[in-house]
Amino acid sequence: MGRDNELLKFLKSQIEVENYIVKSLNEALDEIENPAVKGTLKGISLDSIKHAEMYASAIALLTGKPKALAERHLDKQKSLVERHIELELELIDKISQEIIKVKDDKVVLLLDAILADEKRHHELLKRVLEIIVKGETITDEEWFGILWKSVPFHGAPGG
Repeated sequence: MGRDNELLKFLKSQIEVENYIVKSLNEALDEIENPAVKGTLKGISLDSIKHAEMYASAIALLTGKPKALAERHLDKQKSLVERHIELELELIDKISQEIIKVKDDKVVLLLDAILADEKRHHELLKRVLEIIVKGETITDEEWFGILWKSVPFHGAPGG
């Protein structure tokens, strides 16, 4: 029980850190005129919002009882995830084809970052689909592993 309490405390503190990052970056964005810097910092802010949600999801997994889904909800989620797996793959292909034509190093840097995100999204969605198909047999530990495997820096500053 002690380890669970430590983990919950850690997760809650990380939510606070992520929320601070969002607030801090959003306050600074109005003053930044460079579109590459502004876009990158906005992306980091959005990632921090996502990280806070993922920490909250981990807390929910550790403290609550998951609701069983009706088959129609399961089918709808499966269809949604399958569609987004296709979309991510299309984006990966398009960006990969376009990036080799780009001469501007700054644009290449941004497209590389986007491509890396799209590849992580694609892998994460494939794992989520696996869970949906697997259904009720997934453990909280498996969920936690899937949630955090693809998150760079695991919510620490810099991610």
